[in-house]
Amino acid sequence: MDRPGAVMSLAGGSRMSESEVVARASRGDVHAFEELYHANVGRVHALCLRMAGDSALAEELTQQAFVRAWQKLASFRGASAFSTWLHRLTVNVVLGHRRSSARRDARMMTSGDETITDRRAHEESPGDVVDLERAIASLPESARTVFVLHDVEGFRHREIAQAVGIAEGTSKAQLHRARKLLRKALSS
Repeated sequence: MDRPGAVMSLAGGSRMSESEVVARASRGDVHAFEELYHANVGRVHALCLRMAGDSALAEELTQQAFVRAWQKLASFRGASAFSTWLHRLTVNVVLGHRRSSARRDARMMTSGDETITDRRAHEESPGDVVDLERAIASLPESARTVFVLHDVEGFRHREIAQAVGIAEGTSKAQLHRARKLLRKALSS
């Protein structure tokens, strides 16, 4: 699907280019959108899982990304591959979820709620076997975000800074921190 002009098979056996399938989906063809969904759901879920660090949340964010894609499909202009557009939309969905969660947590904290717990308190002990995915998931949220966007997804620090709303230097520092923590986790 990353190749411009990729050919897809629709239900019923007809074959179309990716741009034709996107055009049909943007006109409301649910079957065409299902094809786009099936062709991209694995990559979208993997991105959500890496950024969220939680499989249940990744499932929810994957669904949110496809709902948003359906809603915004008319804004896709074809300047890049559909999968590239969907990737960026997914990153925005995850970051938006993170921002709204932070606001919600801040409101809860100011109300004096003592039941709020930090997700990191439930992490596995250091003696457990740690694989790369688990090590990435255990990173602090800001470091994990920068690591996934830079080292896994190939974003530049300037792009990360704009997407996340931080300075480029902060992005670089978070990447350094993430790599250091990963080395430590994987060496133990």
